[in-house]
Amino acid sequence: MTNTQTQPVPANLVAGARAIVEAADTAEKVRLAYAVSKAWFKRDLALGSPSKDGQMPDRPGRPDKPELLAPRDMPKRKLSGTAGRLALIHSLAHIELNAVDLTWDLIGRFAHVRLPRSYYDDWVRVGLEEAKHFSMLQDRLGQLGASYGDMPAHDGLWQAAQDTGHDLAARLAIIPLVLEARGLDITPPMIEKARSLGDEDTAKCLDVIYRDEKNHVAFGAKWFRFLCDRQGIRPEPAFHSYVRKHFRGALKPPFNDRARSETGLTPGFYKPLARLTG
Repeated sequence: MTNTQTQPVPANLVAGARAIVEAADTAEKVRLAYAVSKAWFKRDLALGSPSKDGQMPDRPGRPDKPELLAPRDMPKRKLSGTAGRLALIHSLAHIELNAVDLTWDLIGRFAHVRLPRSYYDDWVRVGLEEAKHFSMLQDRLGQLGASYGDMPAHDGLWQAAQDTGHDLAARLAIIPLVLEARGLDITPPMIEKARSLGDEDTAKCLDVIYRDEKNHVAFGAKWFRFLCDRQGIRPEPAFHSYVRKHFRGALKPPFNDRARSETGLTPGFYKPLARLTG
């Protein structure tokens, strides 16, 4: 059983980020994400620091279910048919739950790095939107007679956080600029497929996620370039180096070049990697 006792809003943003990531109950995780975001944007919270307010956990809090499997052991998902639709929505909900933790970990873990307040404004907004996405998909599962935890899920996404916990630029390269950018490629076909099957409710959820993901990737590109400028290095070669070092697997076409470019993720970032990993 998970602990569903609610917590007061933490004293500062770092403590709030840690509380969100540590929360095992998904409803409490979402509630805290909303509460901390509201307090931050009302200017009721100071930033805090990892050294004074606690280091981020090595792993996020999770409910007893779903069962976590290796990615290779996960069944293939299709949107057609009730079982396939439920499996796909469940998988997307799991991705969004991981995105909640990855974003708030990004906020809390690197609070010792000297950054403008607008950096935190951007990522708190992302953390709030990821919580919204999880709630939308969880509600959609409920409308279809299921709930999050009913099916197995994979544990691969958090590995990216562990591999890049020492370097903010590496984290930005892998999470928003590889993993979220992949969402720009694959979400429009899923929206089209849902509408072709008459599932307008799922399509509307995916529309919201796709719109928000564009901003998330744009924030990643913005702050990755900021860090590269600060270090006096060129963003594209730096991105190539980080991806080769920290990302397992290939950057696979087809790419949504238009959406990627609109976010600032121009082809010079990802197409050379697609050729090299072939």
